[in-house]
Amino acid sequence: MKIAAPLLVGMIFLGGWEALVRLNHVPSYIVPGPILVARTLVSDWSTLSSSLWITLENTGIAFAAAAFGGLVLAIVLAQSRLIELSLFPYAVILQVTPIVAIAPLIIIWVRDTQIALLICAWIVAFFPVVSNTTLGLHSADHNLLNLFQLYGASRRQVLWLLRLPSAMPYFLGGLRISGGLALIGAVVAEFVAGTAGSESGLAYRILESGYRLNIPRMFAALVMISLAGVLIFLVLTLVQHIVLRRWHESAVRREN
Repeated sequence: MKIAAPLLVGMIFLGGWEALVRLNHVPSYIVPGPILVARTLVSDWSTLSSSLWITLENTGIAFAAAAFGGLVLAIVLAQSRLIELSLFPYAVILQVTPIVAIAPLIIIWVRDTQIALLICAWIVAFFPVVSNTTLGLHSADHNLLNLFQLYGASRRQVLWLLRLPSAMPYFLGGLRISGGLALIGAVVAEFVAGTAGSESGLAYRILESGYRLNIPRMFAALVMISLAGVLIFLVLTLVQHIVLRRWHESAVRREN
């Protein structure tokens, strides 16, 4: 049922879409039917797949940097209430500032367009990791904290043996959010940068298709971005399940 139900809904939606387009004779340069989009996806696969790879490469690098940087920053914030109060508001400001507003500045300041794209994607992706992991580090059982202190455990031992394991579900939850946001950040940055040529991501293919009124290719590129986002989410969900399935209540299989 987990697979059949959404597949059935998807088939009904695509069938209704195709029927509406055909019955109303909607031109393909306004709304193409899903069959035409699928044909375009196959015929333009070489161009679109190379752009998809570039977008995924930017997404992967930005996501890895966000995961590592977010984890390190969360650990730093959790060490002192004063440090957290001093730095966390700036992380919030960076997160709530629209990336499309600051991306042009980053592209101007950083002459290397590739690095500018990665910075933009990283800004969008790192906050969920910081926020969730910080919450997880503060969620360690206070009774266990008292026990560690009673036995004279060092701050390093408390961090490695208690706080980090307690924060693991929160960290993995932040990664699930961060993965999709890294893809969004990479696409938005590509839009703003407007990079062209063979070494361009899917955002440029969408812009190019719009300028040429090649709407089926635009839809095909959008489909690829959506499928890439779903794939990233599924992979991170699988990782979360594998890591937590043996010991955390959220993933342990119940007997009843």
